Amino acid sequence: MTTTPLRKDAARNWERIVAVARDLVDQGTALQLNDVARRAGLGVGTVYRHFATPEALLETVATPCLEALAEHGRHTLADTDHGRALEDFLSHVVEAQITDAALPPVAAATTDALERTTELKKSLQSTGTTLLERARDAGAVRPDLAAADLVPLMCGIAHAVTVHGGTLADRIQTAHRYLATLLGGMRTATPPNT
Repeated sequence: MTTTPLRKDAARNWERIVAVARDLVDQGTALQLNDVARRAGLGVGTVYRHFATPEALLETVATPCLEALAEHGRHTLADTDHGRALEDFLSHVVEAQITDAALPPVAAATTDALERTTELKKSLQSTGTTLLERARDAGAVRPDLAAADLVPLMCGIAHAVTVHGGTLADRIQTAHRYLATLLGGMRTATPPNT
């Protein structure tokens, strides 16, 4: 689908709206289009012309992070150590959920406002599924772990880290600790030495 490039003034307005939304999301403030318009110094109609819903704006704010995760996932698929590849992918996903406040609600949403969001989420889901299947086939993870478990588990870690609190560095460290614990439970048990 091709889109017509925005006029320079419309492009500046779009960028201003997204920047204000980014700041609000980072502050933990729910997006309301009227509030975004006021803070951006724009008319409400201008904001609504660019973003029909707060969800569309939130997804736009999350898009760069989703794109970076999808790109990383494509690179991770090339790793022939399938257990390590899955761990690397999940590590990036959980860290992104901690560092980008727009990602957890977009990842957890059951419906998307934008087609691009749906495409990126499907790409990430496909990558996660492929990595999990490869790791499972290699005997690196438990055979009963389903691909459908990955998103709730990552969202669960992100939520637990948010409850834990602390500085960003503390939260990232906590996320990796929680992920390491989860990954330990995902691995297949090694048979005892006889």
